[in-house]
Amino acid sequence: MTSPDVDGEREVDLARWRRAVVNLWWLPVLGLVLGAVVGVLYSFRGSNTYTAAALISLGQPVSPGGVLVNGFGTNPRAVSEITSSVSAQAEAANRADMRPGALRGRVSVSQVGTVSGAGATRSAPLISLSVTGAKPKNVAAAANALADIVVGRTTASYVGVKISTFRQTLRHVTEQIASVNARLAAITAAEKASKNLAPLDQLVIATQEDNAETRLGNLIAQQETLQQQLAFATQVESARIVTKAAAVKSSPRSKTSSLLIGALIGLLLGAIAAIVVDARH
Repeated sequence: MTSPDVDGEREVDLARWRRAVVNLWWLPVLGLVLGAVVGVLYSFRGSNTYTAAALISLGQPVSPGGVLVNGFGTNPRAVSEITSSVSAQAEAANRADMRPGALRGRVSVSQVGTVSGAGATRSAPLISLSVTGAKPKNVAAAANALADIVVGRTTASYVGVKISTFRQTLRHVTEQIASVNARLAAITAAEKASKNLAPLDQLVIATQEDNAETRLGNLIAQQETLQQQLAFATQVESARIVTKAAAVKSSPRSKTSSLLIGALIGLLLGAIAAIVVDARH
């Protein structure tokens, strides 16, 4: 039994298709033109989309002995869990004047500048929190609201106590400095008038002045230390928003790409139509 010549039949089909496309050339050309037009029209379809991204630095708490403390708040995964939660999205949507559930599927979180090696354990992760939507004002407000929620929930509670203590102590030291300065002003005035006093009284005034200046110096040193400790606690140990979110228009559909894709699809459909029409004759 003789086997069919498959290659020969394939060559005949290809030749017939080629002849159909050549004879009915206007169908592929028409498809190309119509496809290009449809592609351009498609590029104008749809509303503008905006994206707002906030940059967050997760805190790195330190124990009283200076040892890094790792926990929930230092894990970048925590940000994804928080921002995807119904409660956080509902709160952010409410603060951004958006309907409940408007943020579902529109929030993305990614880690920026990941560090590997020995430095990875000592670096505070940077997190990019993005929100997309149709209204730029609402999108930016929602991103910033979510960023605030992340900062509040990832900062260790004991870091908050530490910051509160530093601020209270710093306020007390500042009040003491003001009191000592007032006392020094009074002593200085008394010293100017002490020329008519007895030597022993002048010595008493000078001693009081020395004591006040020494006390003032100690208080200023204590103030500087507290300011440094407070800055470290707020800027390093606690999470913070590095850059607030601002809405920017997302990249629109490319008219050139839409035209080329539409033209290619139209050309193929026109060629298929030519082959079908030729086969029916």
